[in-house]
Amino acid sequence: MNPSIDRRTLLRGIGAGISLPVFESFLPGVARAEGASAAATTASGMPLRTAFLYKPNGVNVEKWKPTGTGKDYQLNATHEPYAQFKDDFHLISHLEHENGTAGPDGGGDHARANASFLTGVRPRKTAGADIKLGVSVDQVIANHIGDKTRFSSLELSCDGVRKSGVCDSGYSCAYQFNLSWRSDTTPMTPESNPRHVFERLFGAGSKEDRKKSFALRNESQRSILDFVLEDAKQLNKQLGRNDQLKLDEYMTGVREIERRIHKAEKFGLPDDPGVPAPDGVPGSYEEHMRLMMDMMVLAFETDSTRVATFLMAHDGSNRSFKEIGVPDGHHTISHHRQNPESLEKLAKIDLFYSRQFAYFLKQLKAKKDADGKSLLYNSQIVFGGGLSDPDRHRHNELPIIVAGQGGGTIKTGLHTDLGQDTPMSNLFLDLIDRTGVKEERFGDSTGRLGILS
Repeated sequence: MNPSIDRRTLLRGIGAGISLPVFESFLPGVARAEGASAAATTASGMPLRTAFLYKPNGVNVEKWKPTGTGKDYQLNATHEPYAQFKDDFHLISHLEHENGTAGPDGGGDHARANASFLTGVRPRKTAGADIKLGVSVDQVIANHIGDKTRFSSLELSCDGVRKSGVCDSGYSCAYQFNLSWRSDTTPMTPESNPRHVFERLFGAGSKEDRKKSFALRNESQRSILDFVLEDAKQLNKQLGRNDQLKLDEYMTGVREIERRIHKAEKFGLPDDPGVPAPDGVPGSYEEHMRLMMDMMVLAFETDSTRVATFLMAHDGSNRSFKEIGVPDGHHTISHHRQNPESLEKLAKIDLFYSRQFAYFLKQLKAKKDADGKSLLYNSQIVFGGGLSDPDRHRHNELPIIVAGQGGGTIKTGLHTDLGQDTPMSNLFLDLIDRTGVKEERFGDSTGRLGILS
């Protein structure tokens, strides 16, 4: 191996830098040379990625519930889009968030569903500045391993940013529009503009350097890759054949994402997506979500971060889905009162979100780590929401899937029914363990789940 090659190599141009995937040529000394431990990598030395994706407003329960348990279980209609990845995920029934329930606080189930999902903590009911919740699971992990990557964590959303105001029965909007919390009073503001995420991932140097690079690119309509093409050619000569192909595939993928972002920007703002949309956000909600998912995949592939959260939409969102024949608002439909027409519309929306999750799994599985395994294999991904039956605001029997094999530590291809309501915080303790971090308690945990391995 050429000693000048380092796994942290950046292709650098004028105020721009591109982190590279982990190549076979970099493997000697990976993790060990940097003093890394199980806190950051899998058994093969690859980074262990953790992501949490939130789907709002519960599900059509009768079309979500699987049949049977173990390896021979049957998926239901809502799972059809990602059925091809059945061997890559573990479906878990009877997880709950008791702190999402009304208790003495009355209305506000959507705010509590969102707030408790990654914290396991009951939010203080306030619309003022005295918000209080708890540290979310992603930040527990990021606080311990975030120094191993350029970014401790990545927070994404398809909603606008709201940190104040009243959103749900006396709860601050901060609870619904933020999934990740750094402390009990400080949410991690998510980014909803894919252009800004792209700039963050591939900008290098000072803030002024990144601004200069961004302005120059907009003026000349040139790609960020054009700035670093010469460096790429030089690096290519030092790589083995497999890595040369990987570099070409990676840079082609980055250029394609740039093309899609530029195309989306040309169309300007969408008509009315139901949430604020900054410049650069595609008019299509589906394209918006997929671009953000592509950002996560790129961030994981380049080891820019190992922790990410994605708020696909906040709980209580009343977005309409005209593109799939559902012009009604999602929240309105979710209170179906067992009306067959409303339930069918809710099922259509559930399928829409399932298709997006299937897209994310496909992208992760298509990307290969230097150990020959996929990014999906070397990840632990949680997909689900804070409500099951939205009509009754049920915070138990949550629709939860854990995808990826966690570098070989998570059993997949299974449905496990816990048999009784169990804190979702117990699952989070298990996931925290796999990053090498040891916590005795998290949120309202009562112990470790103990079913994944």
